[in-house]
Amino acid sequence: MIDQATVDRVIEAAQSQITDVISDFVHLKKRGINFIGNCPFHNEKTPSFIVSPHKGIFKCFGCGKGGNAVNFLMEHEQLTFIDAIKTLGKKFHIHIEEKEVSDVDLIQRNERESMLVVTEYASRFFIKSLFETDEGQSVGLGYFRQRGFRDDIIRKFQLGYSPEAKDALTKEAQLQGYKIEFLEKTGLTVVRDDYKADRFRGRVIFPIHSLSGKIIAFGGRILQTDAKTAKYLNSPESEIYHKSQILYGIYQARQEMVRQDRTYLVEGYTDVLSFHQAGIANVVASSGTALTVDQIRLMARFTPNVTIIYDGDPAGIKASLRGIDLVLEEGMNVKVLLLPEGEDPDSFAKKLGGEALRDYIRIHETDFIKFKTSLLLEDSKNDPIKRAQLIQDIVRTIAVIPDPIVRSVYVKECSTLMKVEEPVLYVEIGKIKKKKQEQEQGRSYIRPGDSAVTPASPISPLSALSSPTNPFETEEREILRFLLKYGDYPLGPVKTDSDEKIMSVGEYIVDNLAQDELKSENPLHNLILELYESQMQQPGFSARKYFVTHSNPDVSRLASDLLAREYILSKIHKRIKEVKKDEELLEELVPRIVLELKWKIVKVRLEEKRQQLKTAEENKDHDAFIRLMQEIQLFSNAKKELSKLQGERTII
Repeated sequence: MIDQATVDRVIEAAQSQITDVISDFVHLKKRGINFIGNCPFHNEKTPSFIVSPHKGIFKCFGCGKGGNAVNFLMEHEQLTFIDAIKTLGKKFHIHIEEKEVSDVDLIQRNERESMLVVTEYASRFFIKSLFETDEGQSVGLGYFRQRGFRDDIIRKFQLGYSPEAKDALTKEAQLQGYKIEFLEKTGLTVVRDDYKADRFRGRVIFPIHSLSGKIIAFGGRILQTDAKTAKYLNSPESEIYHKSQILYGIYQARQEMVRQDRTYLVEGYTDVLSFHQAGIANVVASSGTALTVDQIRLMARFTPNVTIIYDGDPAGIKASLRGIDLVLEEGMNVKVLLLPEGEDPDSFAKKLGGEALRDYIRIHETDFIKFKTSLLLEDSKNDPIKRAQLIQDIVRTIAVIPDPIVRSVYVKECSTLMKVEEPVLYVEIGKIKKKKQEQEQGRSYIRPGDSAVTPASPISPLSALSSPTNPFETEEREILRFLLKYGDYPLGPVKTDSDEKIMSVGEYIVDNLAQDELKSENPLHNLILELYESQMQQPGFSARKYFVTHSNPDVSRLASDLLAREYILSKIHKRIKEVKKDEELLEELVPRIVLELKWKIVKVRLEEKRQQLKTAEENKDHDAFIRLMQEIQLFSNAKKELSKLQGERTII
């Protein structure tokens, strides 16, 4: 447990520096008083993700996600509230003291957290083995130093060594209380019946980090020459590790990617290490696998510009060209660098060093269209059939570019390079796009009897209780928005049964809803009203701050969402002829939004009673029929009265 005072300090620090928190994961650009970027929670090419430093919130107007800095970390990194607080505490140098975790607490930790705890322990074990054992120093550390890596780089990337013994890690981990279940699930231990062995034994270790710096997997390189054993071995897919969704070095590179507004993409672990050692930190690796859309989108969060660096092996490059098309399809700007024959990024970075390497990249990186054309022209030479195939290949690449202006520039360049008329190229692009559109339409067609199922997002218990069919959701959210945003504003003299009374916006709303004992079908709305009522008399109470930084993530998310919306253009506002800010119209708007909710409730209830009356008549239930007639009359009178009030001013 963390004491509430510390939690409040962390949340306050994170709220005041929310841009700093989110920019670790998303490339943000200043726009007015806010910042904008591509949403990390859904795929988009046009930014709709807004961060408001003034309000201390984020909001995506594409997918609807919003909240404070804690909510962002919880959602993005799949962390618990406590783990998000710990992460932010570390970031802002706030000391967090916890009570000792009991056995019961350990049991209650979910599988994901347990696996992360195990991988963190394994990393410490591998580091200790590398630096503090004779075997690790002579074999593992000897290898890294022989490859030319300095100790500061070895420690920066938390490199390690797994002993040659069959189950050194497994035995030690179990002695320390770590369960074999999670050692197996993380892939650290291979279990077959009674057989247990370390997966990475006899290998140097490259930990793989998540965006937030948590160790989620490992890569291991064998040091002995053995044709039957793979040189590199990676952790298997697991609850915490999906290799197609992560890039090696992204945690160490993300801030520099934003500062340099460019990413260098290489292939292997040591390529990344050598670039860092040369002073170039905006580099990530696909870890020897084919580039995926998820990996491309991960890079795009920080910068739209990428330079792909290939070894000097034309045959290998041709097999990787599909990756360029995927990058282009995501709307990124691609350049390509082909290193001299026999070189790879690791060796070349060591050979040139920092400034010389930067200069070489700047001078020799080339636009993808020139690169691909020159590479493939070698094969076609004077063969007209192969040349036609080459042109079609280049056109297919250009066709995937989403921006029509960028696409037209490449058409012009291709026309010049290939000596083909531009209209011919546009016709071919049109054919390709039409075919793709037809294929997508075919995939989206669902035959009668089929079903399309969308995986559900994880939701909290309180969110799960919310009524998805609450007929008063719009009106209630508007009332809550005014409550949170203008609750402490004075409203003026309000007519009561006996006299006039000075009220604030918050007091007026709470009092009016309580008079009619109105409760929402959405328990989260009820909770916010109850919290507001319990806090509104407290000295210095600020609804905006209290709810946005609330420790209940459902409360803070909804509060952030409501405050992110400057206004809702409803029939309530349309009655106001002058274009003014909300705060200038509180005396008009606040009573109207409360009346609007009451009127809507009466209208819905009246319809329900009429349906019940019809059923009673069909069932010849005389008593129910009489009772419902009386209730309908009461609701009808109430509706007329509310309609009349909506046309009058309630405040003098």
